[in-house]
Amino acid sequence: MTRFAKIVCTLGPSSSDEAVIRQLVAAGMDVARLNFSHGTHESHAQLIASIRKISKEMNRPIAILQDLQGPKLRVGVLPPDGILLKTDEVVNLYSTDTPAPAQIPGEISFELDVPHLSKAVKKGNRILLDDGNLELSVTDVIGETVKTKVIFGGVLTSHKGVNLPGADLQIPIVTEKDKSDLAFGIEQGVDFVAISFVETANDIQIARAEIKRLTKGKRGPNIIAKLERPEAIHNLHEIMHATDGVMVARGDLGVETSASEVPIMQKEIITMANRHAKIVITATQMLDSMIHNPRPTRAEASDVANAVFDGTDAVMLSGETASGNFPIEAVKMMDAIVREAEEHFEDWGHADETPRDVTQDDAIAMTRAAKELAHDRKVANISVLTQTGRTALLMSKVHPRVPIMAFTPHEEVYNYVNLFWGVTPVMIPFTNSLEEIAQRVDQLLQEKHNLKPGEQVVIVSGFPVPAIHLPNLALLHTIGEKVM
Repeated sequence: MTRFAKIVCTLGPSSSDEAVIRQLVAAGMDVARLNFSHGTHESHAQLIASIRKISKEMNRPIAILQDLQGPKLRVGVLPPDGILLKTDEVVNLYSTDTPAPAQIPGEISFELDVPHLSKAVKKGNRILLDDGNLELSVTDVIGETVKTKVIFGGVLTSHKGVNLPGADLQIPIVTEKDKSDLAFGIEQGVDFVAISFVETANDIQIARAEIKRLTKGKRGPNIIAKLERPEAIHNLHEIMHATDGVMVARGDLGVETSASEVPIMQKEIITMANRHAKIVITATQMLDSMIHNPRPTRAEASDVANAVFDGTDAVMLSGETASGNFPIEAVKMMDAIVREAEEHFEDWGHADETPRDVTQDDAIAMTRAAKELAHDRKVANISVLTQTGRTALLMSKVHPRVPIMAFTPHEEVYNYVNLFWGVTPVMIPFTNSLEEIAQRVDQLLQEKHNLKPGEQVVIVSGFPVPAIHLPNLALLHTIGEKVM
């Protein structure tokens, strides 16, 4: 039976071997995520080559998601054993781009790799260290020194992450490292690029302009905006208009806001993404305990199922597959949980959000009609003919309860649409005759997908062909019969 929600797997030390990647694909991996906070261009090139090779050998499309590091904020260099920060203790902070101030007896001082730190924060701001495990509160800013008080203490070591909720960070959304990595990713033909720490629609426009510059105006990777800061939630509507998709990056989002708010924000993001016909990936700690254990907690299983019920396109594994002890088992478990949840989608799933893009009114109406026809006639699948993947996305976003097969002549579209909810891509050549294309689809469905004469499918086309000039077409077809 078809699994509708897709599985994104992060590749890393536990999953860089070709034999392991092959097992991940067999277990249910649909998208391979490459984290460019780690690794080299050489190691990533080897991974991409392995993925493409295995995809062809197994006849399974695998989309590749390049995740750019973005403007990462970190603690500077500390003693080898770290330092102990005690509650109510005074801590003086300064930026690595300014001279170190004189040490004040009885007070701790250290640097943060945050450009113009003293200009970015003000009294009352929180400074979160080590994924929010330690918290400081800004009490004063004197020259280049930021004076803070320890709210939650603990041991802090070098290069731990820094979060500055509400700070005015004047940092480029696409860093010089990102530009180099992006150029490499485009050269390698990645399907998606994730932009970290997006706050506004302008951040997406900056990233898109860089992609356009690097591709010289040709089609490049689709943009996934990682929503990790409260500012992104405030600007969600504008970001949705600008991006191709979003990631609910619950780790940093939970640190910068609060864990109690994340479930509500997740539902808000997924609902709005479906309303805007944008891809949405739910990520971070979904089966986190499986990094070390062969089975997840019951809470993790519920978390995955609830993301499916919320209407996510994909669920993502991070450390579970990148560095965990049980990468294959994690994918198998994710697959099993998603399938079980989808069995009960009619009972517990979200109310479908029909896309509301007025520029796509005809296409949206056509996909809704195709869904109703498919349900009414109990068809085997909806077969979408697509040049760009757009019609397959719109069909996916109305969430029919039958599989969607996206037929395309383009390899980049074949890989790209594999992230879409419910969509299975198939490569076929297109001609100028809709009848010829549809007959080829009929033949493939019988030969490769076990459909029998007399079964029915809905054929959907989102582009005009010379014989029929309508760009949006849905028709009921009986397998084994002539189309027209």
